[in-house]
Amino acid sequence: MAVSETGSYSKAATRLGLSQPAVSAQIKRIQSMIGGPIFEKTLHGVSSTRLGTLILHQARKVLEANDQLLMMGGSAEEPQSVRLGITSLLIKNFLLTQTAGSLAGMVIYGDVSGVIKKGLLDGFVDIACMFDTPDYAPELASCLVQESDEPMAWVQAKNFVLSPGLPIPVINWPGAVTDDAMIAALKARSVNFKVTFSSPDPYARLTAVEAGLGLAAMPQRIIPPELVRARETYLPELPALKLLLCARNGLRGKSGEGMLAQLTSAFFQTSPVGA
Repeated sequence: MAVSETGSYSKAATRLGLSQPAVSAQIKRIQSMIGGPIFEKTLHGVSSTRLGTLILHQARKVLEANDQLLMMGGSAEEPQSVRLGITSLLIKNFLLTQTAGSLAGMVIYGDVSGVIKKGLLDGFVDIACMFDTPDYAPELASCLVQESDEPMAWVQAKNFVLSPGLPIPVINWPGAVTDDAMIAALKARSVNFKVTFSSPDPYARLTAVEAGLGLAAMPQRIIPPELVRARETYLPELPALKLLLCARNGLRGKSGEGMLAQLTSAFFQTSPVGA
C-alpha cells in the first residue's frame, strides 16, 4: 500500500521506517507468492500493474476489515476485553439480567449462531453461546464447556386464525437454525406452507408474528407475553436444538471465568462437559 501511495520504494521505506532493500525484498516475496509483478517502473517512479491493481484492491478490503475489528474494542488503551458472542435469540434475556458493572471488560456481539460459531473458530470471539449448526466443526470439541437440549415451540399471535385449506403462513429467515428446523419439520410431514415474511432480524420476525402474518418457531423459554404457543394438531412436532457454551482455548482471567459462570446459570442446567 505504501509503495502504491508514494509511487516509490524509497519513499515507502521512509514512511514505514524501513530500509529500501527491506521493502524491495518484501515486494519480491509477495510477487513470488502470487506469480506475477505488482509494480512496474515508469518515468515518474513505479505504478501498479493490472495484477497489482487487483491485489491492492483486495489489500484495502483486508485493511478496512481489520480497522473495523479494532474499532469493536473501542479506542481506549486498556486491557483487552473478553469478546462474547451470543445468539440473537437469547441476547435480550441475557442483557436484562446484566448491569454495566457486570459487563465491565466485555465486548458483546449478537448474531445468528452460524456467524458466532465462525467468529469463535476464526479467533474473533472468546466465549460463544449459540445453537449448534448442521455444518460439523470438530474444532468445537476442544472448547465446549456446556451443552443442553433447548425445547422449541410453534408461536402465533393471540388472535391468529388459519383459514381451512390454505397453506400455513410461516415467518422465517433461511440460515437461522431455528427456522431451518421449522421448515424441515414441515417438509418431513408434507405440510403445505408459504413464507409470508422473511428478515435476518429476529425481532422483526417476532413483530411479524405479533401482527398476525404467520407462525414461527422459537425456544420455549423466550416466548414473549404478546405471543402464545400454537398447539394445532396439523403442526409437526419441532425437534429440540442443541445449545452450546464454548470458550476459546487458553481463555484466562476473572472476567472470562465469571461470564462462563453467569451463562451457565442462565441457560444451562447440566453438568460441565467432561465432568
